[in-house]
Amino acid sequence: MESSMWKLKFAAMEPFILILLSALLTQSYASKVEPAKTNSQIMVMGSVYCDICSNNSFSRHSYFLPGAEVKIDCKFEAISPKTTEEISFSVKRTTNKFGIYKLEIPSVDGIECAEESAIASSCQASLMWTSSSSCNVPGYKTTTDEITIKSKQANLCIYSMNALSYRPSKTDITLCGN
Repeated sequence: MESSMWKLKFAAMEPFILILLSALLTQSYASKVEPAKTNSQIMVMGSVYCDICSNNSFSRHSYFLPGAEVKIDCKFEAISPKTTEEISFSVKRTTNKFGIYKLEIPSVDGIECAEESAIASSCQASLMWTSSSSCNVPGYKTTTDEITIKSKQANLCIYSMNALSYRPSKTDITLCGN
């Protein structure tokens, strides 16, 4: 008797279960499946060197300067269908032992690589000071983003800045000539 009662309850629920499953399947097929869009991660990086011969180029006597402070100013316009949004910031970074400074900007909704759109995005780097006592006269003091490298696989956008430089207060004639 108990078995027949269970069969009766299951038979009464069967149409409800079928309708529920049918609705779920219809809804999942009706909605278009789109891959999740991930935002670009942006990196700004550059170098600072000592222009030992004061010739405005990296020569065989030049070397990269650790401990130089660089100010980075960036402006990114966001892609937004209804409004114009802009993200601006200014940060200071110190060069590492290889004379490289780097700023990593986490992904922000609506901010993409400059190459992907006509949206105005830019960064500028400026020398602030150096810990070097022998090479401390500013040479190239300011640079803007000259090269943009984009990697679709890693969803990474790198703003590679031109090199900044300091010079010694006096040029060593024995190293550099007249």
